[in-house]
Amino acid sequence: MTLPFTVIYLHEVRHFSLDAAGTIMALLALVAALAAGPMGSLTDRLGARWMLISAGVAQSLGAVAMAFATSLPVAVLGAVLMGLSQSIGWSASNTFISALVRGPLRQRYFGVNFALLNLGIGVGGLIAGAFVDVARPVTFEAIFLLDAVLVLIPGIWLLGPLRHVHARAEHPGDGSSAATYATVLRLPGMRWVLLLAILTSFVGYGQFEAGVPAFARTISQVGTETIGVLFACNTAVIVLLQFWVLHRIEGHRRTRIGLLMLVIWLCAWGAMGLSGLLPDTLAAAALVVLFGALFGLGETLLQPTLPAITNDMAPDHLRGRVNAAQSTAFMGGGVLGPLAAGFLLDRDLGGLFIGIIIGGLAVTAWVMLRLERIISPAVNGVLVTAGDEQPVR
Repeated sequence: MTLPFTVIYLHEVRHFSLDAAGTIMALLALVAALAAGPMGSLTDRLGARWMLISAGVAQSLGAVAMAFATSLPVAVLGAVLMGLSQSIGWSASNTFISALVRGPLRQRYFGVNFALLNLGIGVGGLIAGAFVDVARPVTFEAIFLLDAVLVLIPGIWLLGPLRHVHARAEHPGDGSSAATYATVLRLPGMRWVLLLAILTSFVGYGQFEAGVPAFARTISQVGTETIGVLFACNTAVIVLLQFWVLHRIEGHRRTRIGLLMLVIWLCAWGAMGLSGLLPDTLAAAALVVLFGALFGLGETLLQPTLPAITNDMAPDHLRGRVNAAQSTAFMGGGVLGPLAAGFLLDRDLGGLFIGIIIGGLAVTAWVMLRLERIISPAVNGVLVTAGDEQPVR
């Protein structure tokens, strides 16, 4: 609900400079990246259930701080708490679900979760957008306080019906290697998975909220309303097609699904690049919106597969660390992407920007093929059998 409006709130309502508002948001991402490793270790030690409860509390407190961020220290406190929550959330939620859902159902869950997440962001953004008014600070305070309440609701289930699912695996007593990040990096294919996370974030999500709007505005010269339609179209494609896509990809190699995703993203970036050759035209606007639709279609292929590969290769006693490592790699790409986009587009190098993205897609495809040679068919979504996994308590 608050995600699309935080920078607007800090700048236009609390009157921080754009530099300060951007720095606060960067601090949030930095805290999330730096804390992901230690939080992954705690997830393995304490169990994902308690970590998810802690993440909800941290997010709630951060939202309350943001609601009353009339000074820079309070805004920084809110960003730190929200970043801490994000550092816990990714690895702990994936670990918790992997304790409940095994085999092919994992892939389905990750896809369904992604569709519902986008639906929630879309609906929340529409409701908040219709309610907030920069001339009335109380409207922004209200949505942050409402967000602080809503993020605590999952805790009711974690403390109630799901209280017996700790998602904490005991270390196997068979001489298995120690539960450390060095052990995680030695897992077959893990380094390639981390590289894949960095690359897909750099050419994809790291550009979606920074490079894409900047290119569309400065190079393609479309209006802000067109960018809004781009994001709406992206969300609609994900929500409407994710369930259909899940049925179509089941039983196929996840790495091959990833390659198909890269082809679709290549078409998307081709449309974006072409829009830059037709600036300030209806055709440019149509191509920018087409980018959003194609990018969303690619997302419906990526989100069920990469998390499933990661969790199917992870031993239970390392699952929290494995998910935290992937989360950190993904956030690393999310930091590098906007930096590269800002540097290139600020110098009117739109063609080079598109070229680097296309080159990144090619490298990602090569990494995907390398990963396919290393991981087992079961991890790759073929001939997956339930069982042979240590129970998680």
